[in-house]
Amino acid sequence: MIKSLIIILTCSISIFANQIILVVADDFNSSKAMLERYEDGILLGDAIEVNIGRHGLGWGLSKIELEHNSSDPIKVEGDGKAPAGIFKLISAFGYEQNRSLDIAYQKVDKNLICVDDSNSDVYNQIVTLTPVEPKSYEIMRRDDHQYRFGVVVAHNTSGIKERGSCIFLHIQKSPDSPTAGCTAMSEIQLREIIGWLNIKKSPTLIQIPSSASKETLKLYPYLKKSKLLAEPID
Repeated sequence: MIKSLIIILTCSISIFANQIILVVADDFNSSKAMLERYEDGILLGDAIEVNIGRHGLGWGLSKIELEHNSSDPIKVEGDGKAPAGIFKLISAFGYEQNRSLDIAYQKVDKNLICVDDSNSDVYNQIVTLTPVEPKSYEIMRRDDHQYRFGVVVAHNTSGIKERGSCIFLHIQKSPDSPTAGCTAMSEIQLREIIGWLNIKKSPTLIQIPSSASKETLKLYPYLKKSKLLAEPID
Protein backbone atom coordinates (compact mmCIF):
# COMPACT_ATOMS: atom_id res chain seq x y z
CA MET A 1 0.00 0.00 0.00
CA ILE A 2 1.26 3.46 -0.83
CA LYS A 3 2.01 5.48 2.26
CA SER A 4 1.38 9.14 1.60
CA LEU A 5 2.54 12.23 3.42
CA ILE A 6 -0.58 14.35 3.72
CA ILE A 7 -0.55 17.02 1.04
CA ILE A 8 -4.31 17.21 0.51
CA LEU A 9 -5.86 19.57 3.03
CA THR A 10 -9.00 18.84 4.99
CA CYS A 11 -9.64 22.44 5.95
CA SER A 12 -9.57 25.78 4.19
CA ILE A 13 -7.10 28.57 4.72
CA SER A 14 -8.04 31.15 7.30
CA ILE A 15 -7.22 34.75 6.50
CA PHE A 16 -6.58 35.14 10.23
CA ALA A 17 -3.39 33.06 10.14
CA ASN A 18 -1.27 33.76 13.22
CA GLN A 19 1.99 32.88 11.45
CA ILE A 20 2.68 34.35 8.03
CA ILE A 21 5.66 34.04 5.74
CA LEU A 22 5.44 36.91 3.26
CA VAL A 23 7.50 36.55 0.07
CA VAL A 24 7.44 39.46 -2.37
CA ALA A 25 9.17 39.63 -5.76
CA ASP A 26 9.58 42.81 -7.81
CA ASP A 27 7.56 41.31 -10.67
CA PHE A 28 6.52 38.03 -12.28
CA ASN A 29 9.89 37.62 -14.00
CA SER A 30 12.16 37.94 -10.98
CA SER A 31 13.96 34.84 -9.68
CA LYS A 32 14.78 36.64 -6.43
CA ALA A 33 12.40 37.79 -3.69
CA MET A 34 12.43 39.09 -0.14
CA LEU A 35 10.92 37.24 2.82
CA GLU A 36 9.43 38.56 6.07
CA ARG A 37 7.90 36.59 8.96
CA TYR A 38 4.95 37.64 11.09
CA GLU A 39 3.42 36.15 14.22
CA ASP A 40 0.22 37.54 15.71
CA GLY A 41 0.60 40.51 13.38
CA ILE A 42 4.12 41.39 14.60
CA LEU A 43 7.15 41.42 12.29
CA LEU A 44 9.90 39.07 13.44
CA GLY A 45 13.47 40.02 12.60
CA ASP A 46 14.80 41.43 9.37
CA ALA A 47 13.79 40.56 5.83
CA ILE A 48 15.95 37.99 4.03
CA GLU A 49 16.61 37.37 0.35
CA VAL A 50 15.36 34.08 -1.12
CA ASN A 51 15.52 32.33 -4.46
CA ILE A 52 12.33 31.48 -6.32
CA GLY A 53 11.59 29.97 -9.74
CA ARG A 54 14.15 30.45 -12.48
CA HIS A 55 11.34 31.90 -14.60
CA GLY A 56 9.82 33.90 -11.77
CA LEU A 57 6.23 33.55 -10.57
CA GLY A 58 2.92 32.31 -11.98
CA TRP A 59 -0.44 32.26 -10.24
CA GLY A 60 -0.91 28.95 -8.48
CA LEU A 61 -3.88 27.09 -7.02
CA SER A 62 -4.81 27.80 -3.42
CA LYS A 63 -7.89 28.03 -1.21
CA ILE A 64 -7.88 31.83 -1.34
CA GLU A 65 -7.60 33.51 -4.72
CA LEU A 66 -6.14 36.99 -5.11
CA GLU A 67 -7.55 39.12 -7.90
CA HIS A 68 -5.28 39.29 -10.90
CA ASN A 69 -5.24 40.18 -14.58
CA SER A 70 -6.12 37.59 -17.19
CA SER A 71 -2.80 38.36 -18.87
CA ASP A 72 -0.78 37.37 -15.78
CA PRO A 73 1.25 34.13 -16.04
CA ILE A 74 -0.30 30.95 -14.63
CA LYS A 75 1.73 28.23 -12.90
CA VAL A 76 1.89 24.98 -14.90
CA GLU A 77 3.95 21.82 -14.58
CA GLY A 78 7.59 22.19 -15.57
CA ASP A 79 7.48 25.92 -16.32
CA GLY A 80 10.21 26.86 -13.86
CA LYS A 81 7.87 29.25 -12.05
CA ALA A 82 7.14 29.38 -8.34
CA PRO A 83 3.42 29.59 -7.52
CA ALA A 84 2.05 32.99 -6.52
CA GLY A 85 -0.85 33.03 -4.07
CA ILE A 86 -1.77 32.19 -0.49
CA PHE A 87 -0.92 28.68 0.69
CA LYS A 88 -0.98 26.68 3.90
CA LEU A 89 2.32 25.34 5.22
CA ILE A 90 1.24 21.89 6.40
CA SER A 91 4.28 19.81 7.30
CA ALA A 92 8.06 19.56 7.30
CA PHE A 93 10.49 16.86 6.22
CA GLY A 94 14.17 16.08 6.41
CA TYR A 95 16.95 13.55 6.68
CA GLU A 96 17.09 13.70 10.48
CA GLN A 97 14.74 12.41 13.14
CA ASN A 98 12.04 14.78 14.42
CA ARG A 99 13.37 17.03 17.15
CA SER A 100 10.15 18.08 18.91
CA LEU A 101 8.72 20.37 16.26
CA ASP A 102 5.30 22.02 16.47
CA ILE A 103 4.42 20.97 12.93
CA ALA A 104 4.08 17.47 11.43
CA TYR A 105 7.45 16.11 10.30
CA GLN A 106 8.51 13.14 8.19
CA LYS A 107 11.99 11.65 8.07
CA VAL A 108 12.70 10.87 4.43
CA ASP A 109 14.51 7.80 3.15
CA LYS A 110 15.71 6.59 -0.25
CA ASN A 111 12.29 5.16 -1.12
CA LEU A 112 10.31 8.37 -0.62
CA ILE A 113 9.36 10.27 -3.79
CA CYS A 114 7.23 13.22 -4.86
CA VAL A 115 5.23 12.50 -8.00
CA ASP A 116 5.27 15.09 -10.81
CA ASP A 117 3.67 12.81 -13.44
CA SER A 118 0.45 14.69 -14.15
CA ASN A 119 -1.34 11.52 -15.28
CA SER A 120 -0.57 9.59 -12.10
CA ASP A 121 -3.25 8.87 -9.50
CA VAL A 122 -0.82 10.22 -6.90
CA TYR A 123 0.20 13.37 -8.79
CA ASN A 124 1.56 16.03 -6.41
CA GLN A 125 1.83 13.61 -3.50
CA ILE A 126 4.82 12.42 -1.48
CA VAL A 127 4.64 8.63 -1.42
CA THR A 128 6.70 5.51 -0.93
CA LEU A 129 8.12 4.14 -4.18
CA THR A 130 6.45 0.90 -5.33
CA PRO A 131 7.38 -1.62 -8.06
CA VAL A 132 4.94 0.17 -10.38
CA GLU A 133 6.75 3.48 -10.68
CA PRO A 134 5.17 6.74 -11.87
CA LYS A 135 6.61 7.95 -15.16
CA SER A 136 8.14 10.99 -13.49
CA TYR A 137 9.02 11.77 -9.88
CA GLU A 138 11.53 13.44 -7.57
CA ILE A 139 13.59 11.41 -5.11
CA MET A 140 13.19 13.09 -1.75
CA ARG A 141 16.50 11.92 -0.27
CA ARG A 142 18.76 13.60 -2.78
CA ASP A 143 22.52 13.32 -3.13
CA ASP A 144 22.82 17.05 -2.53
CA HIS A 145 21.79 19.00 0.57
CA GLN A 146 18.74 20.83 -0.79
CA TYR A 147 16.11 18.58 0.82
CA ARG A 148 18.02 18.01 4.05
CA PHE A 149 15.21 20.09 5.52
CA GLY A 150 12.03 21.30 3.83
CA VAL A 151 8.47 22.49 4.29
CA VAL A 152 5.51 21.30 2.21
CA VAL A 153 3.57 24.13 0.55
CA ALA A 154 -0.09 23.23 -0.01
CA HIS A 155 -0.26 24.17 -3.68
CA ASN A 156 -2.63 22.36 -6.09
CA THR A 157 -3.86 20.06 -3.34
CA SER A 158 -6.59 18.64 -5.61
CA GLY A 159 -3.94 17.39 -8.03
CA ILE A 160 -5.30 19.19 -11.08
CA LYS A 161 -3.37 17.98 -14.12
CA GLU A 162 -0.46 20.09 -15.32
CA ARG A 163 -0.96 22.80 -12.68
CA GLY A 164 2.28 22.12 -10.81
CA SER A 165 3.56 19.78 -8.14
CA CYS A 166 6.10 19.21 -5.38
CA ILE A 167 6.32 22.79 -4.11
CA PHE A 168 8.50 23.24 -1.03
CA LEU A 169 10.51 25.65 1.02
CA HIS A 170 13.99 24.10 0.89
CA ILE A 171 17.71 24.79 1.18
CA GLN A 172 19.24 26.78 -1.64
CA LYS A 173 21.81 25.25 -3.97
CA SER A 174 23.79 28.49 -3.71
CA PRO A 175 22.93 32.13 -2.92
CA ASP A 176 22.41 32.94 -6.61
CA SER A 177 20.76 29.71 -7.79
CA PRO A 178 17.06 29.96 -8.75
CA THR A 179 14.79 26.95 -8.31
CA ALA A 180 12.56 24.82 -10.51
CA GLY A 181 9.52 26.31 -8.73
CA CYS A 182 10.18 26.21 -5.01
CA THR A 183 11.35 28.89 -2.57
CA ALA A 184 14.90 28.40 -1.31
CA MET A 185 17.13 29.95 1.34
CA SER A 186 20.17 29.09 3.45
CA GLU A 187 20.06 26.07 5.74
CA ILE A 188 20.41 28.28 8.81
CA GLN A 189 17.44 30.41 7.76
CA LEU A 190 15.29 27.37 6.94
CA ARG A 191 16.12 25.61 10.20
CA GLU A 192 14.99 28.72 12.07
CA ILE A 193 11.71 28.81 10.15
CA ILE A 194 10.97 25.12 10.70
CA GLY A 195 11.67 25.45 14.41
CA TRP A 196 9.29 28.43 14.54
CA LEU A 197 6.33 26.94 12.64
CA ASN A 198 3.38 25.91 14.80
CA ILE A 199 0.47 24.13 13.11
CA LYS A 200 -1.90 25.51 15.76
CA LYS A 201 -1.15 29.00 14.43
CA SER A 202 -2.21 28.19 10.85
CA PRO A 203 1.17 28.94 9.23
CA THR A 204 0.63 30.46 5.81
CA LEU A 205 2.81 31.42 2.85
CA ILE A 206 1.81 34.58 0.98
CA GLN A 207 3.95 34.67 -2.15
CA ILE A 208 3.27 37.46 -4.61
CA PRO A 209 4.68 39.95 -7.09
CA SER A 210 4.73 43.49 -5.76
CA SER A 211 1.78 44.35 -8.02
CA ALA A 212 -0.48 42.21 -5.79
CA SER A 213 0.27 44.29 -2.68
CA LYS A 214 -3.09 46.08 -2.62
CA GLU A 215 -5.14 42.88 -2.79
CA THR A 216 -2.96 41.28 -0.12
CA LEU A 217 -3.44 44.21 2.24
CA LYS A 218 -7.21 43.95 1.86
CA LEU A 219 -7.05 40.44 3.32
CA TYR A 220 -4.25 41.08 5.81
CA PRO A 221 -4.40 44.75 6.88
CA TYR A 222 -1.90 44.18 9.70
CA LEU A 223 0.79 43.75 7.04
CA LYS A 224 0.52 47.47 6.23
CA LYS A 225 3.83 48.15 7.98
CA SER A 226 5.67 45.72 5.73
CA LYS A 227 8.58 47.24 3.86
CA LEU A 228 8.04 44.73 1.07
CA LEU A 229 4.50 45.66 0.04
CA ALA A 230 4.11 48.54 -2.39
CA GLU A 231 1.97 51.49 -1.36
CA PRO A 232 -1.61 50.89 -2.59
CA ILE A 233 -2.71 53.22 -5.37
CA ASP A 234 -6.36 54.26 -5.00
